[in-house]
Amino acid sequence: MAATFDLILTGGTVVNQDGKGVRDVGVKGGRIAAIGDLGRASAGETVDCTGLHVLPGVVDSQVHFREPGLEHKEDLETGSRAAVLGGVTAVFEMPNTNPLTTSEAALADKVRRSTGRMHCDFAFWVGGTRENASDVGELERLPGAAGIKVFMGSSTGDLLVEDDEGVASILRNTRRRAAFHSEDEFRLRERLGERIAGDPSSHPVWRDEIAALTCTERLVRIARQTRARIHVLHISTAEEIAFLERHKDVATCEATPHHLTFTAEDYARLGTLLQMNPPVRAERHRDGVWHGIAQGIVDVLGSDHAPHTLEEKQKPYPSSPSGMTGVQTLVPVMLDHVNAGRLTIERFVDLTSHGPQRIFGMARKGRIAAGYDADFTIVDLRRRGTITNAQQGSKAGWTPHDGRTVTGWPVGTVIRGRRVMWEGEIVTPSQGRAVEFSEAVAAA
Repeated sequence: MAATFDLILTGGTVVNQDGKGVRDVGVKGGRIAAIGDLGRASAGETVDCTGLHVLPGVVDSQVHFREPGLEHKEDLETGSRAAVLGGVTAVFEMPNTNPLTTSEAALADKVRRSTGRMHCDFAFWVGGTRENASDVGELERLPGAAGIKVFMGSSTGDLLVEDDEGVASILRNTRRRAAFHSEDEFRLRERLGERIAGDPSSHPVWRDEIAALTCTERLVRIARQTRARIHVLHISTAEEIAFLERHKDVATCEATPHHLTFTAEDYARLGTLLQMNPPVRAERHRDGVWHGIAQGIVDVLGSDHAPHTLEEKQKPYPSSPSGMTGVQTLVPVMLDHVNAGRLTIERFVDLTSHGPQRIFGMARKGRIAAGYDADFTIVDLRRRGTITNAQQGSKAGWTPHDGRTVTGWPVGTVIRGRRVMWEGEIVTPSQGRAVEFSEAVAAA
């Protein structure tokens, strides 16, 4: 008797732990049920993926969707709309909202706001502070928690733990991998005078490579002392890549598309639209992060989607806020790099699916394998497209990549067996759910 599925993706080039090859994928009950030749099977829905690549669902493990408290910039619905339009199936959202996500009640409120309203699946980083340091071991295992996030350098919001003892007090109590914004706050304060009014190109002079490297060195030392696992977000310097190569036993790290694409020369064209923390830097640092990609030192890609309104961004530096949109452009920008030969499609999958699953312990996500959630990012590697502000699903409505022509484009976003986006249109109402994590499941 022929097998029956809810959905079959036929004829696509599947990229998973086996490499890449033309295979069909059968889905039943929201999970992957079979991989191979399913020509004799039947399904309620069949999608012809001939000429397309079927990837495990892309996970963006660093986004800021600004809700609650800053909804004029973005909210959970609009941010997740941008995500699925860009081929992203799950996001980990950051705690620097208002109120801050630092308690069980604040996390539960975000999960409640998101369930059935966000277009993609989700988890939330819980902010680590001096006040909740003794509780982080419980907070990190709550439903919907991605883990603990600590800001060692000031950025948007009021979360800041800049001293060694404050960081150690948090790491002594974590069991999961904790994530860090690693810039040395003491050096940032000393160098405030390096900012030049009206000149955003002075941003990387103020927040220099020494501030980043010094903080990452301190962080690794504290992690070893407390026997903790750490994840260094948005690596921006060649020196940090060289340093972390020697400390992969305790530290994983993330790269962002903007640090892999732009250089300090782009401040002349983009001005404050390029302003981020940590900053986009000189070409040698971009090359250094690419070295980290090539050598396997970088574990994941995250967009650090951090929207502000165009009016806010156009304030004169340094009154302008740091942050740019990115969740919708992560896939096309990085596929353009794939086509340019800077990384393979298999490495892209490792950075956006297998990597997040491996280091954060997502349950049933991040792989095209039987028993896993049927999350797929379906892309056309040959399609040329131009990224524009008008395409952006984000409430902010702009992208620093406006006008950039790329080769490689997301065609479809499938989440738990449902086509959510197809050919640039959202085709299924929002049904987002909280991502589950193996360590939290075991603790339940």
